[in-house]
Amino acid sequence: MNDSTHDSANDPTDAPTPDFAPWSPTFLADPYPAYATLRARGRVHWFEPTRQWLVPHHADVSALLRDRRLGRTYQHRFTHEEFGRTAPPPEHEPFHVLNDNGMLDLEAPDHTRIRRLVSKAFTPRTVTQLIPYVDQLASDLVAALVVNGGGDLLSSVAEPLPVAVIAQMLGIPESDRAPLRPWSADICGMYELNPSPETAERAVRASLEFTAYLRELIGIRRRTPGDDLLSGLIAAHEDGERLTEQEVISTCVLLLNAGHEATVNATTNGWHALFRHPEQLALLRANPQDLVPQAVEELMRYDTPLQLFERWVLDDIEVDGVTIERGAEVALLFGSANHDPAVFAHPERLDLTRAENPHISFSAGIHYCIGAPLARIELAASMRALLDQAPNLRLAAEPERRPNFVMRGLRELLVEA
Repeated sequence: MNDSTHDSANDPTDAPTPDFAPWSPTFLADPYPAYATLRARGRVHWFEPTRQWLVPHHADVSALLRDRRLGRTYQHRFTHEEFGRTAPPPEHEPFHVLNDNGMLDLEAPDHTRIRRLVSKAFTPRTVTQLIPYVDQLASDLVAALVVNGGGDLLSSVAEPLPVAVIAQMLGIPESDRAPLRPWSADICGMYELNPSPETAERAVRASLEFTAYLRELIGIRRRTPGDDLLSGLIAAHEDGERLTEQEVISTCVLLLNAGHEATVNATTNGWHALFRHPEQLALLRANPQDLVPQAVEELMRYDTPLQLFERWVLDDIEVDGVTIERGAEVALLFGSANHDPAVFAHPERLDLTRAENPHISFSAGIHYCIGAPLARIELAASMRALLDQAPNLRLAAEPERRPNFVMRGLRELLVEA
């Protein structure tokens, strides 16, 4: 649906949605009751502030993630004008060049080609070989936290672990890693709803600096290849096809951003949930060997690190009798889908023994997270290390949430060990 043709007067889904308030601190503290209201009211809702259709049910979110009538981009089929959209401001171009050449924001045939080539370098064997490094790093980080008697779990364990792992995979020298997290945070600010001009300015600056750094590193790897993922991306080819330099740069940034933003938030959201459910934490401590894998899945479901994923409607679709026309944007509410009682018994409960757990925290369809196996390894490694070395870990202060909706996380998580 083109923005200009939405007729709210005749649309029963257009009743106000006061419960869905993504800029409200109250909503950000706990969005799940609002999701329950949305699900009860229907399968699709027009949200005027972002001019998007909200989709809150698991079955619909799961189906639309796989529906090829929707896409992360429309530019493989339409110009901005043909699609009824306005081109991004020219000053945002560095961000969009970086973002739009990564496979997350591409559709076939480019997505197919890039994912196939990335998969040649990002293999299950590559990930499996990292397990000893991840386990040792998690152990060392937790040991330092324990020596200090506690501290901020986010900055001391949750954040450095996945950043170091992705940097290690890519072959980024340790001396160059300090800017990676700030660059990533600034770029990811653009994925929030209606980002501010200041957010865009930071994202553009980070895009320019990150691109310049990677371009220089790619030059070094071309001259002296290593056994790292960056060298593998440069070398990957099939039927004469290779990744362009921009595609290599965009892929590296995507792997860093997606490879740690969700993991950081899943770690801190997860431990915060465990502290608020002492009976579940006690269960986990009593049987970590069996429960850690299930705990990782349940904690990602219970407080979803990525709350929303957007798709453009490339061809008309219908949801619950409502026609959503080409040119519209849908907001697939992962957090709501993961609490849908049609799929999860007692979804409001944290249940580490939950056997059936088809959460969609890693998305679905062709854009299913390529780094999901690595994320699971990292989350399990830090959880095991904390259970083993800090058996009396407890919350030191109630944390403050980051003022973000899409990427749900905490500012810090102060603990005593």
